[in-house]
Amino acid sequence: MAAKEEDLVVARPEGLYCPPGDFYIDPWRPVARAVITHAHSDHARMGHAHYLAHTDSAGTLRTRLGSDIALQTLGYGEAIEHHGVRVSLHPAGHVLGSAQVRLEHGGRVWVASGDYKTEPDGTCMPFEPVPCDTFITESTFGLPIYRWPTQAALFAEIDAWWRANAEAGRASVLFCYAFGKAQRILHGVDASIGPIVVHGAVEPLNAVYRAAGVALPETLRVTDPGVDAALLKRALVLAPPSAQGTPWMRRFGNYADAFASGWMQLRGTRRRRGVDRGFVMSDHADWPGLQQAIAGTGASRVFVTHGSVAVMVRWLTENGLDAQGFKTEYGDEDDQGQGAATP
Repeated sequence: MAAKEEDLVVARPEGLYCPPGDFYIDPWRPVARAVITHAHSDHARMGHAHYLAHTDSAGTLRTRLGSDIALQTLGYGEAIEHHGVRVSLHPAGHVLGSAQVRLEHGGRVWVASGDYKTEPDGTCMPFEPVPCDTFITESTFGLPIYRWPTQAALFAEIDAWWRANAEAGRASVLFCYAFGKAQRILHGVDASIGPIVVHGAVEPLNAVYRAAGVALPETLRVTDPGVDAALLKRALVLAPPSAQGTPWMRRFGNYADAFASGWMQLRGTRRRRGVDRGFVMSDHADWPGLQQAIAGTGASRVFVTHGSVAVMVRWLTENGLDAQGFKTEYGDEDDQGQGAATP
């Protein structure tokens, strides 16, 4: 499928570009105007002259990119018109403030998904299918092997692991990414099991979520008064993967550790991580979720960005849709360290 003259979004070296609107969506090189789907580092980069994002992304974007960025925000469903293109943002269910970008111009409607997840998790607005002619979708976990447990099943597993460790007198260290996944775990676990201690990279993002009205249980830092060896033996400890193997871990003594990621569905990945347990947990859609989301848009034309692009394009084509890949520089936060870790 070749690009068409009337396309509302085209691939350029700087990123995904909207020609009639003269702006980019999640560009990876500095541009004059950027619409940002969410604040993960591969989608929200430094150096743009103007940013447009959802209101709930303001805290994380300013924390990451600087308080002085030129940032304009919109609520979900709110629209602006720029060079004749009507732009609105709609829930993506990925992390706090994540948004799909709807573009309308000349009777055509395109939607760029950014990253998304279809099962609600209570920490951000649930994914909302947006009817469109053309849908630009991610495909991070676009293979049939990826199927996530339900929220209830996932947190029953995590709670049982934490409870068993607390009863055995050892800390439960759960490695997870500081933005999004850590807050989802905090929101979902049974906080009556014991105290919760978080790494210094996690707590500032907890504050952003709490300020947005997301209910999170009390969290402690290892340096807080009252946090001693006895408390840590019953604690759930949330830390970014970058903390694994560092001197920061020594204070937990004989601890059990685990990793939370969609990649934990693969036995080889679990083994390479070198942890006691793997919990299958992702903020991206699994294979059924991707199919459900794409079908929900009613789009007849689909562009696939990062992830399992070739497989997804082939599946869509075989199912009668006009599909092709968009080459991008988006990564996967499951594979990236998230910033400097402050113990």
